[in-house]
Amino acid sequence: MRTSSMTEETDTALIARQLADLTQHVEEMANQLRAVTDRADSQQERADIQQERIDLAARELTEVSARLQAAAAALRESV
Repeated sequence: MRTSSMTEETDTALIARQLADLTQHVEEMANQLRAVTDRADSQQERADIQQERIDLAARELTEVSARLQAAAAALRESV
């Protein structure tokens, strides 16, 4: 019986060690996932800001184009 008890203790210790290793790996993976998510959020935020700037520039170009067309039409009428 002593051998069986020792085997069970050894098995239990081995399983406990494996579980601890697995838990550590899962925690590391969770940390890596958080880091990737944070970077993705940061990149998305930068992309959103850049898109807002592009949209603003496009509106300003549209306004400038309209003013130039009006000026060109006025110039044609005056000639």
